[in-house]
Amino acid sequence: MLHDIMPGLEDQLKKEVTTGYVGFDPTADSLHIGNLVPVMLLVHWQRAGHKPMVLVGGATGMVGDPSGKTKERQLLDLEVMQHNLDCQKAQLSRFLDFEGENGAAVVNNFDWFKQINFLEFIRDVGKHITVNYMMSKDSVKNRLESGMSFTEFSYQLVQGYDFFHLWKNKNCMVQMGGSDQWGNIVTGTELIRKKGGGQAFALTAPLLTKADGSKFGKSEGGNIWIDKKKTSAYKFYQYWINSADEDSGKYIRIFTLKGKEEIESLEAQHAENPRARILQKALAEDITLRIHGPEDLKTAIAASGILFGKSVKADLEALPESEFLSVFEGVDQTTIKADALSNGIGIIELLSELTGFLPSKGEARRALKENSIRVNKDLVNDTTSVTTSDLLNGRQLLLQRGKKTYFLVSVA
Repeated sequence: MLHDIMPGLEDQLKKEVTTGYVGFDPTADSLHIGNLVPVMLLVHWQRAGHKPMVLVGGATGMVGDPSGKTKERQLLDLEVMQHNLDCQKAQLSRFLDFEGENGAAVVNNFDWFKQINFLEFIRDVGKHITVNYMMSKDSVKNRLESGMSFTEFSYQLVQGYDFFHLWKNKNCMVQMGGSDQWGNIVTGTELIRKKGGGQAFALTAPLLTKADGSKFGKSEGGNIWIDKKKTSAYKFYQYWINSADEDSGKYIRIFTLKGKEEIESLEAQHAENPRARILQKALAEDITLRIHGPEDLKTAIAASGILFGKSVKADLEALPESEFLSVFEGVDQTTIKADALSNGIGIIELLSELTGFLPSKGEARRALKENSIRVNKDLVNDTTSVTTSDLLNGRQLLLQRGKKTYFLVSVA
């Protein structure tokens, strides 16, 4: 997980318990799995006996970090930002211990920036960092052709002052982040050296990429969020289960706390039978359990079994409606009126005219003769009648032809 480290940090860590921080911008009311690399840096920091600090960027969120961005971010108002901060802190408590002498701390840079006026800032901070120094940073150079506002250009000064403030007031000696943050972080160490006459350190982790070159933490639907209202436990679990063999060995080292011997044992088992996806299952179970808890892990595994394994109607009935809909989100579906089922409807009409799952009554009869039609996982025949009592969650029917062709019927 180590990409770059400032000389002298190792000696500092041997000398005393050291406070190190990572900053998060409150651009959403949930962290996503792309945020988990710096979170895991803090986890290891605390496990090694040092004090982790989380800086939530109430002030910097109002400016927007240009690092890795091709266009300017949308700025947030205070009320939205505070809501996002509260949600992120709750999620971080699943990873970090906030109790005790070396318990994690959360700080919000709006608390000190709200007291600083513009003239004061450019006089006391801006004079220590040259424009040449700021222009040399990749986050600036990469945007020179497309353009960058003064707001974004000033971001590294604002982040640098955060580090200075925490060094001076919280004895915070280290800032950590992704490798794209190196320029912003060392602006802070430079400010500490010039303005405070002190020393501080930077540590970065590599930016994570997938073996196929696509961006880690993204799916067809966008970010994989930690909040299950945004990304269901099933989809979260599936993201890790579907990781490539080349990626899963890397992920299990970064995102779990499994030891070297256990990981190598899992890799050996996986090599013997890659189709069993032993490595991916160990990874998915570990991280889903830590973030969502045992009940949601159980639900996610059950949901996976419905699509990809042997399952029965009871398995469907055991799924919460939100997870059920998440599993079948991508399948063809239609909506019918409830009174169409009130007196019962023959299976042939249901499959064809009412839902359009099959193109004709003749095709429905052929499929039924082949014993390939199931309703809510139960095998049916041409004498079957379906009523409102068959609805799952009182609102859905799951039709299936063969092993892989599903069709979801919702009742309005």
